[in-house]
Amino acid sequence: MNAPLSMNGSRRLVDGRECQHVALQREEEGYRLAILLFPGFSQLSLSSFLDPLRLANTVAGRRFFEWSVSTSNGKPVECACGLSVSADHAFSNIVSMVSSSARPHMVVLCAGERVEAHASAPLINLLRLCRRDRVPMAALGTATWLLAQGGMLNDAPCTIHWEKMPALTETFSRLNVMNNLFVRNDDLITCAGEFASFHLAMELVSNWLGEETASAVCHYTTAVQWRSGSDKQWSASSEFASVSNTMSEIISLMEQHIEDPLSLHDIAQCVGYSRRQIERLFDRYVSCSPSRYYMRLRVERAKQLVEHTNMPQVEIAVACGFGTASRFSKCFRDAFGRSPTEHRLWSAATRSIRREASPDTVASARI
Repeated sequence: MNAPLSMNGSRRLVDGRECQHVALQREEEGYRLAILLFPGFSQLSLSSFLDPLRLANTVAGRRFFEWSVSTSNGKPVECACGLSVSADHAFSNIVSMVSSSARPHMVVLCAGERVEAHASAPLINLLRLCRRDRVPMAALGTATWLLAQGGMLNDAPCTIHWEKMPALTETFSRLNVMNNLFVRNDDLITCAGEFASFHLAMELVSNWLGEETASAVCHYTTAVQWRSGSDKQWSASSEFASVSNTMSEIISLMEQHIEDPLSLHDIAQCVGYSRRQIERLFDRYVSCSPSRYYMRLRVERAKQLVEHTNMPQVEIAVACGFGTASRFSKCFRDAFGRSPTEHRLWSAATRSIRREASPDTVASARI
């Protein structure tokens, strides 16, 4: 089991007596979380993180984990599916809390699709204050982007939801972006969000209330077990891990070489198979040629960059191994029926319609 976080967020080795003192101190005061919500946040990410903590309190028979919800102005905020969540505080209140006896043990950021729009100067200043005062922070889903925007990740390992991963990598070239469920780096935690938030919460439960409590929470939620943060998010290669290690290895190579595509000859040498053997594998498992499958991976990566960044077409073409903008545009149209420019406009219009669609029956939830 990982050593628990100290009061300032860092892990440390302690002797038995000091460790017992820290544990008793935690037992007396509980664990306070300040949840920062941004418009369009993922309700699944939030619920997957908070509900295991709520259940852990039930199992423990007391309110060990406590949390408050903050928004930029202290007013209710809508999640991506239209539910409105009310707030206890505005972000500005967290500033005074950091320097008071009510100092949170962790600040948790939960964002959604348009995370870039929320990197305001006051928010970045708040995050830097938490960083300076060693208040642990956890970013769920796309919220990793806000930590990167504030310059808090630099070249440290981090993760983000897989759909946003290409955009994060291209926008912040110094980052060491990993395809993990969550990554702990000193007092910063980045998490892929969605169901990965559950596994992060379970690690907190296990660390502070013990593995028996964590197992009881898993039993209640019908989860067989919780996963390690080092487990991978979805990738194309993982789909084949249970049926063909060679296919999984080949596709993993393709995913690692999007910008500089490998020839089939190079791939064959890497895995120790002949070209013909590889072609038979692809015909058996995906009913297409290796080159066609490779092209599909590259245009899918390009699609993510078109949708989630403002990168010029020529830069996306280079990042996805197409060489020229004209070839990229042709391959993209062949795959999706639209040019990259048309798709970017369509994607933006679709997101705008989703934001403006506010049903009269929108429910209001109090967390």
